[in-house]
Amino acid sequence: MGRAVNVLALVRDGHRFVFLYDDDSVETVLTTLGEYANDPELEFTWYDAAVLAQRVRRLKTEKEQTEDFPSFF
Repeated sequence: MGRAVNVLALVRDGHRFVFLYDDDSVETVLTTLGEYANDPELEFTWYDAAVLAQRVRRLKTEKEQTEDFPSFF
């Protein structure tokens, strides 16, 4: 089975930010969100970074909880 790719996107005011990452790259995408928020040339705020980081963490938690359930099929 291939590696799953997670897609995280923000579309606002004509700007599109799309992040693709796998489960092994969670820390990297979180760091990237902070770097984008810190870049004054981007229309990407700390609020944007916080909201997207929350989504990344929630998805990771949901996947971990799902892995704990036994599979009957």
